[in-house]
Amino acid sequence: MTVITRFAPSPTGRLHVGNLRTALHNWLFAQKMGGAFWLRIDDTDDQRSEERFVESIRADLAWMGLAPAGEVRQSARFDLYQRRFDELVATGRVYPAYETAQELDLKRKIQLGRGLPPIYDRAALALNDADRAALEADGVKPHWRFRLDETATITWDDLVRGGQHFAASTMSDPVIRRADGSWLYMLPSVIDDIDMGVTHVVRGEDHVSNTALQLQMFEALGAPAPAFAHAALLIGSEGKLSKRLGSLGVDHFREAGVEPQTLAALLARIGTSDPVEPLIDETVLAATFDFAHFGRAPARFDEAELAQVNARIVHQLPYDAVRDRVPGGMGKVEWDAVRPNLARVADAAEWWQVIEGPVAATIDEADRAYLAQAAAVAEAIDWTADPWHALTSALKDRAGRKGKALFLPLRRALTAHDHGPDMATLLPLIGRERALQRLQAAAAG
Repeated sequence: MTVITRFAPSPTGRLHVGNLRTALHNWLFAQKMGGAFWLRIDDTDDQRSEERFVESIRADLAWMGLAPAGEVRQSARFDLYQRRFDELVATGRVYPAYETAQELDLKRKIQLGRGLPPIYDRAALALNDADRAALEADGVKPHWRFRLDETATITWDDLVRGGQHFAASTMSDPVIRRADGSWLYMLPSVIDDIDMGVTHVVRGEDHVSNTALQLQMFEALGAPAPAFAHAALLIGSEGKLSKRLGSLGVDHFREAGVEPQTLAALLARIGTSDPVEPLIDETVLAATFDFAHFGRAPARFDEAELAQVNARIVHQLPYDAVRDRVPGGMGKVEWDAVRPNLARVADAAEWWQVIEGPVAATIDEADRAYLAQAAAVAEAIDWTADPWHALTSALKDRAGRKGKALFLPLRRALTAHDHGPDMATLLPLIGRERALQRLQAAAAG
């Protein structure tokens, strides 16, 4: 069996971090199994769907490196939905219902007041042809419901949650089509999964009850159901999914300097028993992806952890991966020198300024004579080999300094920072002339 997964967003807004996690899970599983990952645009809601969001979904997946094998648009498949819908009507598994939203709301309130579950009472099934004709003559258009087999216990072995059991008698017959003829999510999704040969539906645990309903739709359409995996939902570090976190998308992360590999590394592992690791090789991330490692507890998305992982990812990025994002003139040697001290690629600009200058160093008065001595030594040493160790070795003997007192004033004068890249690597990039100017300026005050 060739594994086929699909990511099926509605183009009614930008993808947020939870959507990205679902897309990533589908892509990783397909990659691991040597299968295919498809993008399906669920755009049956023509009032809210916008082409700009379709374009942003494609762009966001591309930024994450999640290339689909192909793309399907639900808006191009209405003829297929109609054919399968007509089959279900003919077999009695889909029926028209005429209650208004207000009438249904009143029914629910009455049921709740009596201590009963607020499920649809199937009053529409008691209508005869004459009743329906009279209602439609009065301008009442029906919505359409899928008729559940209320005697059944719906079960499946979820790849994350384990054995699942739902009594169909406790669930309402779901509305699958509105009175205006437009489709709701439930039935078209099943029809598409059948037609596309989807083998695994991977999504959030908020869809568990939908799965119970959709399993009966697969059966009614005479098709085997795919396997299902429902991952626990994301929560923030404060213990719940804040509106802010729930709205964070690719634009936010890109602007914050988060690498796509960072986001993938975190979203692939949170909620599992596997540690979050700064993996930049997508094949390693896919090879270790396993639904058996997912837990039932909510997955905690911590932006502080994201920042830590991002720094570790940046430290591994080769120059070719960043050449278009670093300052003009910065080459591989300079990138390799400053990379271990970066939290974001954009931070390279600060260290490029340190290399190129000018720098504005703050120097203690007590260190000025020492720095004047350092300038004289720097002028005399050999700059073709290892100028930093040549400079510090000579100063250690002449100035009688060691440790922090030896190194820190030099770093401050040369870089205007107390911390940073290894000076043995950085000083040759600064070069003899700039180094002498900075030491002399620091000594003079």
